[in-house]
Amino acid sequence: MTDATPSASTDAPDYDDLTRDIAEVPAVEVITTVAVHLLSAAAVNLGLDKPDSEHKDLDEARKLINALAGLVTASATEISSFHAAPLRDGLKSLQLAFREASIVPDEPGQGPGEKFTGPVYA
Repeated sequence: MTDATPSASTDAPDYDDLTRDIAEVPAVEVITTVAVHLLSAAAVNLGLDKPDSEHKDLDEARKLINALAGLVTASATEISSFHAAPLRDGLKSLQLAFREASIVPDEPGQGPGEKFTGPVYA
């Protein structure tokens, strides 16, 4: 009977070869990647991921939009307007979509992320 367990030294990929050292990743790349994940998750929770999406969780979307607004506001001067401007545009779109999806809209300045961005109007 043969041992079907692969040898760790010959079959396992070298982990160091498959990953980048986090110290080598520029801060702007880390920040924008996190922001895109927050944008995407918020969009899904607002039901924007596909037409006629049945998934909506405004409480989760509010949390994600708040986190995104804080990140974008705090990092805007560090990542330059070239990177911050599209993130601000995406954030504003999510804030407007949230307002539209809410049955009882928040007062201006009280919506998700608006304590960081100021009131958002259409």
